[in-house]
Amino acid sequence: MPPIPSTTPATGPDPVGPDPTGSGPAGLSAHQPTAADLARVAARAAGDLLAPPAPVRLADVIPAPERVAPDPTADFVLPADAAIRVSLDPAARDVAEQLAEQLRPATGYLVPVTDLAEPRTRDLLVLTVAGAAAPAATEGATGLGAAEVGGGAALGDEGYRLDVADGGVRITAATAAGLFHGVQTLRQLLPTAIESPTPVAERWVVPGGLIVDRPRFPYRGAMLDVARHFFGVADVLRVIDHLARYKLNHLHLHLTDDQGWRIAVDSWPRLATVGGTTEVGGGPGGWYTAADYRRIVRYAARRHVTVVPEVDLPGHTNAALVAYPELAPGKIPPPPYTGTEVGFSYLDPADERTYDFVADVLGEVAALTPGPWLHIGGDEAFKVKGAAYTGFVERAQRIVAGLGKTVVGWHQLAPAAHLDGRVLQWWGTNGDDPDIAAAVRRGARLILSPGNHAYLDMKYAPDTPIGHDWAGLIDVRKAYDWDPGTHLTGVPAAAVLGVEAPLWTESVTSLAEIEFMLLPRLPAIAELAWSPRVTHDWAGFRDRLAGHGLRWDLAAIAFHHSPEIPWPTEATQRAVPRQPTAETTDRTSDQVRPDPAGTPGPPPATNGA
Repeated sequence: MPPIPSTTPATGPDPVGPDPTGSGPAGLSAHQPTAADLARVAARAAGDLLAPPAPVRLADVIPAPERVAPDPTADFVLPADAAIRVSLDPAARDVAEQLAEQLRPATGYLVPVTDLAEPRTRDLLVLTVAGAAAPAATEGATGLGAAEVGGGAALGDEGYRLDVADGGVRITAATAAGLFHGVQTLRQLLPTAIESPTPVAERWVVPGGLIVDRPRFPYRGAMLDVARHFFGVADVLRVIDHLARYKLNHLHLHLTDDQGWRIAVDSWPRLATVGGTTEVGGGPGGWYTAADYRRIVRYAARRHVTVVPEVDLPGHTNAALVAYPELAPGKIPPPPYTGTEVGFSYLDPADERTYDFVADVLGEVAALTPGPWLHIGGDEAFKVKGAAYTGFVERAQRIVAGLGKTVVGWHQLAPAAHLDGRVLQWWGTNGDDPDIAAAVRRGARLILSPGNHAYLDMKYAPDTPIGHDWAGLIDVRKAYDWDPGTHLTGVPAAAVLGVEAPLWTESVTSLAEIEFMLLPRLPAIAELAWSPRVTHDWAGFRDRLAGHGLRWDLAAIAFHHSPEIPWPTEATQRAVPRQPTAETTDRTSDQVRPDPAGTPGPPPATNGA
């Protein structure tokens, strides 16, 4: 979608809107300017006349904003004495503090955060939470009226409005989540060097104009499988940062599987201490304590990301059965499993003790999880068939509802009786799925994770050193070129809650490998989930994505140097590290664990989860 042309007048009202303090337009205080003030303004004006244009265009954002109106005459240069002023709201204040934390390392500036009620500074970054329409003065400065851009209410729970003029930057939203997404856009509009962890000599210019933006789908996420290979807390926090950067708002953690149980449960302690000590390839495994998990949840919440925990039932349960053989059919303890096959393990659906176990585990996980979702898996339980399977699922669904949570499950749950609010996660590769269409007619909502577009454990190309190919090869264009609103036959767009990109980790053993598989495909999925369909354009996306390689390099983020993307020459490929290293600290605890990245991964699985 081409940018909306700007009609900004040469002169006009305050470009960042009225000042709530009553002290006058942006960049000027109420008192008469001193000679030093005038000299400073004149020096900056002269510098701007000689300076090159902003290195980033207003429309270069990923995901693509809903509306963009550039104004090349209104670029804002962040000065050394800039400050952030923010609404009197604790959540908004936290967003402002995070923006300051992002600006300080590269700029070397102090960037203080002050309340809007306090005396204003000369140059401003203003964050406001406002349920009403944006100020008329701001609308006039951009040439867009109130009916066109909407106000806080029209932006919804996650939308934002970003105004950039030479006197300052204002981000307005109805909620702190909207402010946070606006801050991510501002971060992308600053020069690439803003990603540097150390001070850089740079002209910190933001391109002038207006962005009005809001998401297409409310659920936008990625999944990390920590069961096949365990990843410590610090690695998970790093993944959350990647999601937040691109306005993804859900992290689905696949916490349990045949190879390992990764969350401590007080009422069934051997799940972690026995079931958590293995992983694919025979590594040491690991698990999250309640404190670890709370830390992940808190970190995500501060970035407006909701954690969706998955306890996979009734299949994918070998680790649980090793810990508690009484849950197994025949009460026979299975050996620990470190391979990659699926479909062989299951809880005994005929034993009432099984449902005590399910209720205890889901109850403890729900108590640790403030978000609304509880994922019960349900996939590939090949040995629990027909009425036994649907009966188990229906009881599990009722347990979830009794905990005050909304049940989510893989699409194999579809034949089970519908429960109000139920969400099915579809990972198929054929868009014609009558069972899913029937479940939608009964009221189910969908999260779309098509295996041949959104599974980020698929290889990019035949020579990709890790990953699978059972759903095909997924290069960046394949990840980008599909429409969640029309992908499934007989499923209206209104039934699609959102999009999620899963990363299974049978062959992924390190943070660098996680990043290599996520990037650059994760931004493609993010754009499908956030941006209006009318903005969907592969050529434009590819060119916008190219500039992010330099940002990832500066931030020491590993990524696949896809040949489809015209990376700047300075962006160098970060190879997937497979060389042996002495040891890697497991940042979940004080333990030190061997680094499994030095050993070849197992053969890929031949199916989904």
